[in-house]
Amino acid sequence: MISIDHHDELIVAVVFGEFTLADFREFQELADYKIKFGGPLDLLFDLREMGGLTVDLAVEEIRHTLRHAHDFRRIAVLTDDQWVTWSAWISQFFIDAEIQVFGNEEEARLWLEAGKQA
Repeated sequence: MISIDHHDELIVAVVFGEFTLADFREFQELADYKIKFGGPLDLLFDLREMGGLTVDLAVEEIRHTLRHAHDFRRIAVLTDDQWVTWSAWISQFFIDAEIQVFGNEEEARLWLEAGKQA
């Protein structure tokens, strides 16, 4: 299940349990709309409660990343999972966005806010 909130140029997505293709499509539709009408975005993905993800989601996430390689400024990922951290690190090779992994939400939000002032 996914919970999505958005303000101006920031999307916050929190995943609970299994992250499915339907969840990702919900995020994808909002991101595509905001990019089309507002330009580049910052993202905060809270994956601390994620229980896993489906294979079809992983494939679609790669496709989406490649289509929007220049459409994100900063991506903050909240997780304690080493595999998610590794995946975020690998993603940096395919997109222009700065990606940081955090264990603390306050630090993640401060980092995203600092990017607006730079």
